[in-house]
Amino acid sequence: MNYHIQHPVIDDRMARLRQQDCPTSQFRTYVQEIAQMMVPDVTANLFTLPTQVQTPLEITTGRKLERDIILVPILRAGLGMLEGFLRLLPESSVAHIGMARNENTLDPESYYFNAPVNLADADIIVLDPMLATGGSASAAISELKKRGAKHLRFACLVAAPEGLERLNSDHSDVPVYYPALDSRLNEHGYILPGLGDAGDRIFGTVQG
Repeated sequence: MNYHIQHPVIDDRMARLRQQDCPTSQFRTYVQEIAQMMVPDVTANLFTLPTQVQTPLEITTGRKLERDIILVPILRAGLGMLEGFLRLLPESSVAHIGMARNENTLDPESYYFNAPVNLADADIIVLDPMLATGGSASAAISELKKRGAKHLRFACLVAAPEGLERLNSDHSDVPVYYPALDSRLNEHGYILPGLGDAGDRIFGTVQG
């Protein structure tokens, strides 16, 4: 299940984000703003339960989220989206997962994992700005499932068709949310037109 998030303000921020000369401070801000604006769409179909509420005047019935929310940024670039999601979901717990390529198999593997114990009972939102080949995202989701996660969704800023195909094939039960679907990957696995290396641009480690 793929969800293309469309909003004119997101489109504006995406255009600014893609600019080659966008400074690190502004790039970081735009990533957070886009992430924050994605939250209503990413959480739109979460399940709720009725709850009794005492207002200043009388008792009424409201709704509360059925499950806790756990945000999982994939290190390191996923951290750039985290603050935007936490602004609207401050009660969320945060897990961290680090992915690196195994130099023998060339497959991504988890080198760091730290998460709350209630993965099986929570709604889990995996965050990574770029869905390129889909390898890291798929491996991260597999790692979460191996540790008991059941209710997962994936949110990114820019997706490539190759990454969507990989994620849909490996994890057909995990919906994918993105505001930008780009055309293709180049021979080095970068998204075109893309926005470069999101992690480098968020943390100011661009070389050259």
